[in-house]
This record gives sequence, structure tokens and C-alpha cells, in this order.
Amino acid sequence: MPRNGDYGERRRQLEAPSAPDGMAAWMRRYLDALVVQGYGPELLRARRQTLAVFLGWCSERGLLRPAEITLPILERYQRHLFQWRKADGEPLSLRGQALAITHLRHWFRWLVRHHHLPTNPASDLDLPRAPRVVLPEGLQAAEMEAVLALPDVDAVQGLRDRSLLELLYSTGVRRQEARNLSIFDLDFVHGVVRVRQGKGGKDRIVPIGERALAWVRRYLDSARPQLVVAPHETALFLNRFGERLGNNGLATIVRKYLEGAGVRQRGACHLFRHTMATQMLENGADIRYIQELLGHERLDTTQIYTHVSIGKLKEIHTATHPTAKLGRAVLPPQDSEAGDL
Repeated sequence: MPRNGDYGERRRQLEAPSAPDGMAAWMRRYLDALVVQGYGPELLRARRQTLAVFLGWCSERGLLRPAEITLPILERYQRHLFQWRKADGEPLSLRGQALAITHLRHWFRWLVRHHHLPTNPASDLDLPRAPRVVLPEGLQAAEMEAVLALPDVDAVQGLRDRSLLELLYSTGVRRQEARNLSIFDLDFVHGVVRVRQGKGGKDRIVPIGERALAWVRRYLDSARPQLVVAPHETALFLNRFGERLGNNGLATIVRKYLEGAGVRQRGACHLFRHTMATQMLENGADIRYIQELLGHERLDTTQIYTHVSIGKLKEIHTATHPTAKLGRAVLPPQDSEAGDL
């Protein structure tokens, strides 16, 4: 999408006073409706950016009302997204283009559902074929243990970091979900964590292992009291100023320990999530339980995490194929001369 400066100008245009039946006014009403429906800040931010960019493109072409938008106009906008280049000269990814069009589809669908438009001009718009997401291979158990052993647990921030890493590995929660955790979201009696306002604004409850709970308890007893400043602060993970750790702060912490252990796979918090899912699948967990743990609405999203290493495939092949081992197979006779081959 456009550079930050461009987006700032587009957003100001979206938020500026406008005609009641104008494009910007209907976009604001739609965003307000999403807030009322309980959608989370990440989704709202993404929808707002998409709509602001589309509004700017339409304004430059004198398109001021939703009723003026037709399928051919949207196809022109789709070509614009395909041809657009970032500041570094790279194109917008096909996945990014598809997401932008999907957000517009949702807006037009809302306009039709609430009788502000007779038909949805985006309903027949074809989405780009985004490539299938291939995640990096998850860490092996020994690799993960090496990462977990790196924080200096005798230091306040080191103990915080160890409890954070253990929680991410045990629960598989997303970075934003870990950031949002409150001290009241952990149930030490039942061994679960309540994830509030996860992706799509949905709550869920996930189990957490005994080891991770023990490290979190130690952090709460020994380290967090030394970090907290405001007595009313309820955030679980705090920075050195006593404030809730931000998304970038979480990612920086996790990446530091991954690099310290020599891990070169891309990702930070998400690599913990992927590793948890992969290891549980390889150890026999049903994929539908993994779907529930990860908070996926659709099973095909979970299947992205079912990448199994060639080592595991070789192990299964050796254990189950009737000719995988010499003792099970009838070998061909040995030839006395190479010329017989």
C-alpha cells in the first residue's frame, strides 16, 4: 500500500467532514459498525487503511459517492494495485492485492445489506491467485530448549523473557494476543489462559503446560513487582518503564534469543507458534485440536502448519513400508560383472 506519508494524507481525507451521502461518510459509518460488532484494533486498522487508499484513488478521478462505483471502475483500481510500486521499487504482493480487494468487497456487501446500494459492484471481481503460504520449518525440540535456556533468569528482564518464551511455546498464541494478556487471564488452578479479542475479535481459552505456568508464576512473584510502576497496571508482560510491552518489543526480545541460539529461520513469535503446532502434529495430535488451539476459523488455514520435515517422513516410511528395510525385502541377485547391468 502507499508510503506512510501518502497514507497519512489519505486517512485525513477519510476523517475530514464530508457530504452525508459521500464516500468518506459511508466509510466512517461502516468502520463505526465494525467497532460496535466488536472487531479488534488490528482488523479495524487494516480496513481503515484499505478504505482510505481507495477513497484517495476515487477522489483523484472525481468519484465521490458509492453509487458511482461500477465493476469496470473496480477492475481499473485492481490494475492500479497491480502496477503500484513501493518506495523500494517492489510491487505489492499478490496476497496484499487480494486482501485490499477483499476489504472493499466487505464494505460494498455492508452497503447492500443495509440498503444503501441496490447491488454489490465488487461481487464479480476476481481475486488474484495468491501463492500458498509456505512457513519455515519449525524448530526441533532440542533447538527450542537451547533458545529457552538463554535468558538470564537471575535478572529481572531475563526472568520476564523466559516466562514469555515459555508461554509462547506452550500456548502458541499470536504476538498480539501475548501482548494483550492481563495478569487476570491466567488460571493456575485449571492450567489455561484466556485469550481476549484474538484475531477476528474472538475470545478463546487455551491450555498452558505446567512448566510454562511455573515460569510465569516465578516471574509474577519475583520480577514483575520490580517492573510495575502504576499500581493499576494489569498487563502481564511489562517493559523496563513499567508499561505493557509493545508488538515490536515482543518481537525484538524473541528474535534476540533465536539469533543467540543460532536459529536462522525467519519469524520470531510466529516461529514459536508454528513450532508448537508442528511438534504436536508430529506427536499425534489431531489437526482439529490444533485448529482450536490456534484459533483458526477454517481448517484449511491450520493446514499451513502441517509441513512435516523430510526426516519425519523418512521415519514413517521406514516404520511402515514393507520394503523399507533389508529384512523385509527380497533383494535382487548380485551380478558378477558390471557389464551385466
